[in-house]
Amino acid sequence: MLTYSLVLAKLALGLLCLVLQMNLLGKGNLAPSSATDQVQNYVLGGIIGGVIYNNAISILDFLLVLIAWTLLVLVLKYLKMNSGAIKDFVDGSPAVLIERGKILMDECMRHGMLAHDITLKLRMAGVYYIKDVKRAVLEPNGQLTVIQYGEQNARYPLILDGQLDEDILELIEKDRVWLNGELRAAGVELKDVYIGEYKDGALAVYPYESA
Repeated sequence: MLTYSLVLAKLALGLLCLVLQMNLLGKGNLAPSSATDQVQNYVLGGIIGGVIYNNAISILDFLLVLIAWTLLVLVLKYLKMNSGAIKDFVDGSPAVLIERGKILMDECMRHGMLAHDITLKLRMAGVYYIKDVKRAVLEPNGQLTVIQYGEQNARYPLILDGQLDEDILELIEKDRVWLNGELRAAGVELKDVYIGEYKDGALAVYPYESA
């Protein structure tokens, strides 16, 4: 009876840790939005699964391990939010596979994209000819963002978490002078912009704090 009580207590503690992480990380569920989220779920599941049936590991030891893992997750999240280089290293960065109707073969091979994979993703985006593609970007989550010729707006944020996407700036045929002018008009600095979107020839900014 003592064994089952210990297992039940560890399960309850593991469930509490799951709920705590979901609240601290701002996620409403455990559905992974990046590769890091998926790894975090796997590791946490492994910790809980490997401990609950091991009577040699006390509840206190289990609690310390859960606290240590939660702290590591929070530290990693903080580093990703404050460093674009760390975010790209951990989660990966978008890769341009098609540029102005031309397939960038080196990038496709580097990401293991077969011809079937690319054509399937293009069809899912409603595109049937590569020559119609102004730019196709492979996202870190495996989705393909396609921008066709004739589209007025690049359907991709220009600024994310205070970080400028130079490729998108080039795609919309703008430069830093234009960007700095738009930021001055909005009364914000680049580092203070949560999301910046290019729409109808102008930059729409959403800062961390409303003015």
